[in-house]
Amino acid sequence: MNRRFPALVAALLCSVVAATADAQTYPSKAVRVIVPFAPGGPGDIQLRIIGAKLTETWGQQVVVENRAGANGIIAYELGARADPDGYTVNLISAGFTINASLYPKLPYDSVRDFAPATQISSGPAIVVVHPSLPARSVKELIALARARPGQIIYMSAGSGAPSHLAVELFKTMTKTDFLHIAYKGIAPGITDLLAGQVQVSFPTILAGLTHSKSGRLRALATTGKKRAPAAPDLPTVAEAGVPGYAATNWFGVAVPAKTPPAVVSRLSQEIGRVLRMPDVRERLLTQGMEPVSNTPDDFSKYVQSEIAKWAGVVKASGARPD
Repeated sequence: MNRRFPALVAALLCSVVAATADAQTYPSKAVRVIVPFAPGGPGDIQLRIIGAKLTETWGQQVVVENRAGANGIIAYELGARADPDGYTVNLISAGFTINASLYPKLPYDSVRDFAPATQISSGPAIVVVHPSLPARSVKELIALARARPGQIIYMSAGSGAPSHLAVELFKTMTKTDFLHIAYKGIAPGITDLLAGQVQVSFPTILAGLTHSKSGRLRALATTGKKRAPAAPDLPTVAEAGVPGYAATNWFGVAVPAKTPPAVVSRLSQEIGRVLRMPDVRERLLTQGMEPVSNTPDDFSKYVQSEIAKWAGVVKASGARPD
């Protein structure tokens, strides 16, 4: 018998006991959450809502640290290099999974350096057109684009942004061709869309719905797998003639790889508990986002599926970072 075997078993049991103890006492100090956006954006607002609830329960401060810039790479690198103890958390989004293929070299590995804990929300984009464009449905937009290849202009919040790749996925699946103009953020693009200088966009539902309700834009569909609670009368793109199409905006949290699984699981459970609170759910719905709570394993699989999905779109579109 290998004399080292009992020692190895003892060491393994000690590590399991230590991890369990860590989870039972977690958190015993402030938790830092790194947000890859400027204050005031949807992800930042959602995280602050959740953080305030966790602070009340834990008796430990949840500190939000905004590190905007470089499509989130600055924030994600900080998180990847942090101690794997559960006290540094990253807010991640669809852009995190797009970056994995958009950039030829990142200072971290999107899969190996992170342990996804839970998704927190999901919401569709909305397909909007300027009223001057004679398209009143997704099928009419497709027919018009095929009749005018490369002549209809769509805008996005930047090359490689979700609002860019959502249209590129649409182009691939419908065999259409639109001309792309990338703006530095969605706000200036919406201004030009309202003025009719560009004709099409797939912005977040919150960004497009107000203007469509006022008649300044025409809403054709939403991009989720199911109809959006904020616009239940609008069909999804899949329902409107492009089966299988789905492109959602989402947010979740991840911690550095090698964080004890028991700690990751506790973080997931605690956030899930907050997301089930009626007032939290209502506040997220007003932003056009639905609360989502899943296990670390399920969220990890989802993140990896999104990385694979957008890698195909990036390759097909030839998208490059600004």
